[in-house]
Amino acid sequence: YVNAHGTATKTNDPIETRAIRRVFGPAARRVAVSSTKPVTGHLMGAAGSVESAICALAIRHQIIPPTINLDKPDAGCDLDYVPWEARPYPVDVTLNLSAGFGGKNSCLVLGRLDEGRL
Repeated sequence: YVNAHGTATKTNDPIETRAIRRVFGPAARRVAVSSTKPVTGHLMGAAGSVESAICALAIRHQIIPPTINLDKPDAGCDLDYVPWEARPYPVDVTLNLSAGFGGKNSCLVLGRLDEGRL
């Protein structure tokens, strides 16, 4: 699951979609993508932390949070977006994308702990 930065802007969303396609290649369309900003608003400096907590909860509860208010993705945004309603899904790994002003970008990968491997 990818928690996109997802600012719902004509500039950011297509660029972010291309970046996800570049990372995942042909598998990109099989990766569920949503953005939680429509629910939380843009929390600026706190966005990455809050969205990381949401990603951890997605793993714990095995559900992908929706992108509310997503009716029709922009042209070029052709991934497996999760609109309006949460999707039950076996979430083992999440990728949380954050972008900040001035090129301060981050990507946090969280994964399910396999206690048998400790």
